[in-house]
Amino acid sequence: MYKKLSYFWATFFGVGYCPFASGTAGSLATIPFAIGIAYYYGFYGVLLASIIIFFLGIFTVKEVLKYTKHDPSIVVIDETAGQLFSFILVADQLQGVFNLRVGLIYVFGFILFRIFDITKPQPAKWADSKVMNTWGVMLDDVFAGIYASLVLYMISYYL
Repeated sequence: MYKKLSYFWATFFGVGYCPFASGTAGSLATIPFAIGIAYYYGFYGVLLASIIIFFLGIFTVKEVLKYTKHDPSIVVIDETAGQLFSFILVADQLQGVFNLRVGLIYVFGFILFRIFDITKPQPAKWADSKVMNTWGVMLDDVFAGIYASLVLYMISYYL
């Protein structure tokens, strides 16, 4: 039972089984969740959701890694956490409103997170290549999300 539940969460409700670009699919599937959390709860909601998803990922990925290689493509809970982290600094701008400007913030947030997740600037590269456990799986995406959040905050200032 714990194994099935871990796979369910680690694949973000099965999104990780997407046959191509599962990381992108996981990030994209996070956007509606991020919209709902940010709309109703703003900064504290996105921050809390990011932290909960991060630690949920730590526990569930640990179980999945018992049966797979390091950072298997089906695991996308790390993308979910990272994508949520990318909206933390702009979450108050997203609360209680949805218009073109807010929509653009979500689009830019998605694109920025994917760029940083794929290119893995330090310390994301270190976490991905040197930390060969559940923490490494999760941390590289969190670092990518933090970078995306900083750049997104600067972009949102000009939108």
